[in-house]
Amino acid sequence: MPSRSADDDPRLGDVSEGTILRAILARTAPATHTIIGPGDDAAVIATPSGSVVATTDTLVHGPDFRLAWSSGYDLGWKSAAVNLADVAAMGARPTALLVALAVPRDLRLSFVEQMTDGLRAACEALAPGCAVVGGDLTVSDVLTVAVTALGDLEGRDAVTRSGARLGDVVAIAGELGHAAHGLAVLFGRFRDGDTPVPIDSSALESGERAALDAQLRPAPPIGLGVMAAVAGATAMMDVSDGLALDAGRLAAASGVTLDLARAALGANSERALAGGEDHALLATFPPSVLPPGFRIIGEVLEQGAESVLCDGEPVDAAGWDPYRDWDSTTG
Repeated sequence: MPSRSADDDPRLGDVSEGTILRAILARTAPATHTIIGPGDDAAVIATPSGSVVATTDTLVHGPDFRLAWSSGYDLGWKSAAVNLADVAAMGARPTALLVALAVPRDLRLSFVEQMTDGLRAACEALAPGCAVVGGDLTVSDVLTVAVTALGDLEGRDAVTRSGARLGDVVAIAGELGHAAHGLAVLFGRFRDGDTPVPIDSSALESGERAALDAQLRPAPPIGLGVMAAVAGATAMMDVSDGLALDAGRLAAASGVTLDLARAALGANSERALAGGEDHALLATFPPSVLPPGFRIIGEVLEQGAESVLCDGEPVDAAGWDPYRDWDSTTG
């Protein structure tokens, strides 16, 4: 849809809620499973399997994104992608998003329109048939985006974190460490003291551009969640906080030890282990089962130990913790 000119881009505090909502709804698309979409008190979504997977995530300006680095489109895309990945990690097909926006009065209407475009584009690219079906709009001094994603298991049982078994292989779908590389580029190259400054694309090498894309517009392998479930994944989760930390959560839930192979983690294994926000799918499978798109990175060694090793040595559970890491990411 056409973008707004500078003369036709009011601050949100200068227009009504109805005007903002009409601008948003004009940019949304119908979801395949929608019976009643935006415009009523609530949406009605078909659940062919009788089961609904539901998840929610909140992005807050400061700890989760910076307006100096993220466009409205970037923010909309990422807000969708991180939630779609959680649905996929349960082995479900995403069906709908509910988006709640808390926005400052001086934010421009065009920014909200760009966010909506990003949400729509991410759904179309990553989870066709899924779309925004409703949400909420309020005022806040801090820009906040809260997304609830719904998914359909299509008659299958959910794939949880607790099913890994002795003898399973550990596999990953998606990239590891790229988003962390992008974050390092942002904090290392695009700050004036503690103040973020706009990204100068001309100063980036191709690898840095790819890393920034992974950080600002992640593209998790959403469709592979269903494929993993159908193939017989015994456990699965979204790697959002770093492979070492999230693998530890899967190990604890399943009551097993995971031994990862450093050589399978890429050129920068430490970044792969500790970096977050790649939203890859970590799964365990029986040795005879490995669906396309997944690659083996380790094995399940024993029941009861609840730990993560790398080449047989204990791994530090480094990764993103919003409380532990608050000072280092908001400065």
